[in-house]
Amino acid sequence: MNIGERIIRLRKDKGWSQNELAKMLGTSGPIIGRYERNEMVPSVEVAKNLADAFETTLDYLVDETGKQAEIKDKAMLNRVVEIEHLDQEDKKTILQVIDSLLRDAKAKKAYAMPA
Repeated sequence: MNIGERIIRLRKDKGWSQNELAKMLGTSGPIIGRYERNEMVPSVEVAKNLADAFETTLDYLVDETGKQAEIKDKAMLNRVVEIEHLDQEDKKTILQVIDSLLRDAKAKKAYAMPA
């Protein structure tokens, strides 16, 4: 997926028009359209502003290799970075708690009654 396709998808996921996104970035709807059609490539600064608006990471937005960033949610990425900086014992405790919460969520989903 190229950057234009990713901008379209992220914008539509947010329910924004090109003009609404443009207003947030201080540009125009036609410029957003040109980005989405890959007629123009946003500058690094604009790409960073797009990533911020979409609450994702810059690497997720611009990765054209077909490999998506493992973590596209910026808030989640910040949490992972914070955990990474903890000492080993605290990191182990937090990961054990996360693992048990994930296990419970998966079990709940697996045994949920269809509506």
